[in-house]
Amino acid sequence: MHPPPTPSSGGAPRKRPVVRRKPEAAAPVPVDAAAQHDRPVSLGGLLEQISGYLSEADLQQIRGAYRFADAAHLGQYRASGEPYISHPVAVAEICADWKLDSQALMAALLHDTAEDQGITQGELVEHFGATVATLVDGLTKLDKIHFSSREENQAESFRKMLLAMARDIRVILVKLADRLHNMRTLDAMTVDKRRRIATETMEIYAPIAYRLGLNQVYRELQDLGFRHSHPMRYAVLGQALRVARGNRRDLVDRILAATTKSFSDAGIKVQLYGREKTLYSIYRKMQRKHRSFAHVQDIFGFRVIVPDVLDCYRALGVLHAQYKPMPGKFEDFIAIPKLNGYQSLHTTLIGPTGAPVEFQIRTETMHRVAESGVAAHWLYKTGTDAMAQATTSAWLQSLLDIQNENRDAAEFLETVKVDLAPDAVYVFTPKSRILALPRGATPVDFSYAVHTDLGNQTVAAKVNGELVPLRTELHSGDVVEIVTAQNSRPNPNWLGFVRTGRARSKIRHALKVSQQAESQELGRRLLARALTHQGLRLEDLDPGDWGRLLHWSGNRSQDELFADIGLGKRVADIVAARVRLLDTATDDASAVAPQRGALQLDGSEGTSVHYASCCRPIPGDAVLGYLGKGEGLTVHLQDCPQARRLFQKHPQSWIDLNWSSSVSGLYQAALVVVVNNGKGVLAKLAAAASEHDADILHVTMDDDSSSQPTIELRFLLAVRDRKHLADILRAVRVHKFVVRAYRAKSRA
Repeated sequence: MHPPPTPSSGGAPRKRPVVRRKPEAAAPVPVDAAAQHDRPVSLGGLLEQISGYLSEADLQQIRGAYRFADAAHLGQYRASGEPYISHPVAVAEICADWKLDSQALMAALLHDTAEDQGITQGELVEHFGATVATLVDGLTKLDKIHFSSREENQAESFRKMLLAMARDIRVILVKLADRLHNMRTLDAMTVDKRRRIATETMEIYAPIAYRLGLNQVYRELQDLGFRHSHPMRYAVLGQALRVARGNRRDLVDRILAATTKSFSDAGIKVQLYGREKTLYSIYRKMQRKHRSFAHVQDIFGFRVIVPDVLDCYRALGVLHAQYKPMPGKFEDFIAIPKLNGYQSLHTTLIGPTGAPVEFQIRTETMHRVAESGVAAHWLYKTGTDAMAQATTSAWLQSLLDIQNENRDAAEFLETVKVDLAPDAVYVFTPKSRILALPRGATPVDFSYAVHTDLGNQTVAAKVNGELVPLRTELHSGDVVEIVTAQNSRPNPNWLGFVRTGRARSKIRHALKVSQQAESQELGRRLLARALTHQGLRLEDLDPGDWGRLLHWSGNRSQDELFADIGLGKRVADIVAARVRLLDTATDDASAVAPQRGALQLDGSEGTSVHYASCCRPIPGDAVLGYLGKGEGLTVHLQDCPQARRLFQKHPQSWIDLNWSSSVSGLYQAALVVVVNNGKGVLAKLAAAASEHDADILHVTMDDDSSSQPTIELRFLLAVRDRKHLADILRAVRVHKFVVRAYRAKSRA
């Protein structure tokens, strides 16, 4: 590993590496900042930080990386007017606070050389090795790729960074250091840019810091984001807090003195600190509880650090003996750690003036992990951060799983945002295993968190022994049991209420695989039918026939061609006609007129066949099939007005259908019942439907129905066929209060 032959910045002229500079790479220099241009940027502070834990060989490599970056950024300035190299040095200093290794520090120094100055991956590999080059690549935005929008560019960059992070956690640590320094120096930017960067920070980077357990970084990013996104609110709240700080100083001192004495009397060795809550956390509490600052009393808290876990619970007892605890305000994150490995006891007590006072109790080891999270691995290297490492590894692996099943960058970003939500609920399996899920999670999220197969086969759920709907929101302490069926599969409606990225990704993947298989089977049947009417048989096509047909269609395989036919991207009759032409060695597609034949529906087609909601066909109805491009086969009633309009526009996209004698499944039918208004009418109609084994999927009535002598009830039922529906209609019409009952061939 050899750095380029450039001297250090000690005053000698600096030779620059060969770069391909973009015209806009250097930031415009403010006139009043011109005096800062020649201000030297020292590496001394960084070297002093790292000399205590890195070798001399490591220091030499870091000096080389600094010289390379310094030369690459020569002539480039930040918006503040400072030499650009001051930024990567500051980022490296933040990384040095976490005691990251030499490769991470070199990546910090070099992280903008590729993005801003056109340094190639090959040059970085040549000078600093493959690992450093890979770290820099993970940090580099995709500026050279043209996207349809800035949002897509941002989503793709974020996806790339997260995947690089999943392979090497140092990528995100350097990125968080980069973002932290940018937020600290954001004042030089325009107002719009400050607000945009602040919003992005609070939506993405602060939650990532929290998810990795970097609570100090998390709090600072939130406060800086609040300051730049809502500067007036930040200033007003800051002034109010400064006044309150003076007014409540005596109270803090009183509590510190009293609790210190109590711990001393109990023989517990503690470190006791008073702490002030951040402006952003106070602001969020004001928003959540709809209170003014004057009514937010717990703006100060206390942290108690003790030698071991048993002392945590002893300290809790001392505090509860001194001040009365507030009911429902105790949380044990030692027994049940947070998603990011955080452990502490939290309790809120009634202080000496009647105001609530929060205490956090933890061991020294827990405190390290609480403040530094996954970075504690480099800070202490004692093995005591195993929990933070394990939870982080599991989360990073889940990112890779989601990416493998979802290649859309924007969708990936939205999925991961859900998983970054700081709030969590803690639920139990029937065997008392604890699972942490995002707030708002449902039994479906729970089942996928346990195992993919369990999620895919879910049909019902019990919470605390009671059957509940699958969309039920779970709460901490719930015991969740999943009921499965071997042949069941995910329901597309689940995507409307699941909360976790894992569940959303697994459901989409299962539906895609299922739809692909069903589309292939439908396409095979459609092509077989079309070939029959050309006097050919699908089974008789030999490899030569298939080769010529796939060459004509552009498909890579038979299954892909079948899927295209099943999804309506190709018309089976035209493909069959082409087979006949190929068979007769002619290239004129119009030489053979496609013939029509009926396809049988038996209820086993799955998601590749849709039943039109405009007319809701059921077995026994006269039907036609519409092959919309990419939509699969849609079944319409033959007398459906919507079908008539579509036929006039796309006559070639229609096929004849009939029902198999052994058709199975349930189908939606709309039923309208006009009744004399009276008590118990709806219940009696529901009972009539239930007695004939019909499920009521939905029921509606007019808003002003209570004041009308007659009302119109609209039911959406799940029925087997026309005979089943006729039986239900007869059962409904026998009631004397029924004025009229009929099937509506439109949405109920």
